[in-house]
Amino acid sequence: MGQADFLYDKFLGHFQYEPTESQDSFLHQMAEFLTGDDGDILILNGYAGTGKTTAISAVIGALTELSIPTVLLAPTGRSAKVLSRYAGRPAHTVHKQIYRQRSVGSDGFGQFSLAPNKAKDTLFVVDEVSLVGIDNSGQNSTALFGTGNLLEDLVTFVRNGNGCRLVMIGDSAQLPPVGHEYSPALAPEYMNSFGGVFWSSLTDVVRQQQASGILSNATSLRTLISEDYESGGNFFQLVLAEETVAVGTARHERIGGADLIEKITDAFDQYGEDETIILCRSNKRAVRYNAGIRSAVQYKEERLVRNDKLMVVKNCYQFLTDVKGIDYIANGDIVKLLSINHYEDRYGLHFAQARLLFPDYDDQEISAKVCLDTLESESASLTYEQQNALYQGVSEDYSHISSKKKRYEAVREDLFYNALQLKYANAVTCHKSQGGQWKCVFIDNPFWMDEYTVDDYKWLYTALTRATEKVYLVNFKDSNFI
Repeated sequence: MGQADFLYDKFLGHFQYEPTESQDSFLHQMAEFLTGDDGDILILNGYAGTGKTTAISAVIGALTELSIPTVLLAPTGRSAKVLSRYAGRPAHTVHKQIYRQRSVGSDGFGQFSLAPNKAKDTLFVVDEVSLVGIDNSGQNSTALFGTGNLLEDLVTFVRNGNGCRLVMIGDSAQLPPVGHEYSPALAPEYMNSFGGVFWSSLTDVVRQQQASGILSNATSLRTLISEDYESGGNFFQLVLAEETVAVGTARHERIGGADLIEKITDAFDQYGEDETIILCRSNKRAVRYNAGIRSAVQYKEERLVRNDKLMVVKNCYQFLTDVKGIDYIANGDIVKLLSINHYEDRYGLHFAQARLLFPDYDDQEISAKVCLDTLESESASLTYEQQNALYQGVSEDYSHISSKKKRYEAVREDLFYNALQLKYANAVTCHKSQGGQWKCVFIDNPFWMDEYTVDDYKWLYTALTRATEKVYLVNFKDSNFI
């Protein structure tokens, strides 16, 4: 028996079910990839319901049994936690693994350089690569990571090791990174330029998932996406067949605005607030949902109260002294409020001192200054005018420093300038939800026109596949259902 056949048999031994045709093909490819010399990158495009989690878990389990080192990575803290959960192994963010922070450079800007890869004969597994873009400067941030191209830096890091290989896993039907027209990590025309790249795909919905209403609809949307339909009268129709869905599989339900408060209340009771999310098309809609939930469901009168679920909406590189496992606080990270005090108004903005918990980073706690003005703002973060006023105000506080460079460094380290910008996180945009999973998902009707684009299908596909047990479709039109 050859090495590839031996490894393939090991993979099968860790499978719970009979593999589908595409799963079996992937296992063969994976075995050949790990034992051959023709390439060091394998990209797996796995659609929802095709058993991607099962296949990868089997591979990781077999390699662990054989003492072959593996490193599990994902683009965000949330997606790393999901990966860790199903793989049964710790997982980290890509940034944490491949970058290390440098001191402030000569221009005063914070920088992260590519870390050395000391690994030998190690398999790096990166999940949710549809989120990995080629512009890594960071939203609204002057900090620079490596070359500024996350995907290129990831490949370079792995290849800098001794005999290391890279497996990248994603779903091309999901939304691409913000600002991208497509997902570069899943695009052959881009990835093949690196050389030594193998491609695999999972397309067959596994038997255990075929009864799921959520996945059957997601599969129909994926078909529309793959056929590359353009706008011009095309439409989707979701199947509401809850009575035919097997007990224990994911279900969906259509509701109107009149039932919304009751259904959200029930979901919080049944699934928990941490396992319930409302997905919206815009920040404006998310703000309205969060305000309504806080008032009519949670009966919260104060602006912030203990256990509020919040989302960071701008990268931050402060407040992490002696905090293990977090190199920086990322745009999209979820935090829980433990306490808040010492309110202060400065530079036309409102600030407070808060104690925060990071559920996706082993419940690490930090103390940080937070900005309250973004909580109810319809903009993604502080507006340009607000950010500029903050910068100018903080700069004035350090006007006594004669050196321009040192003055700028002082501003960059200032606690008010670095205050965490937060939003309520019971409702978020679909883009912000990528890489995460919740038991119960409410999908707000984006108020589409009568003609739909591939981007519309991807939006709904991504939203549907965030749920593991229940989906509520809110205020969708009759024409959207069979």
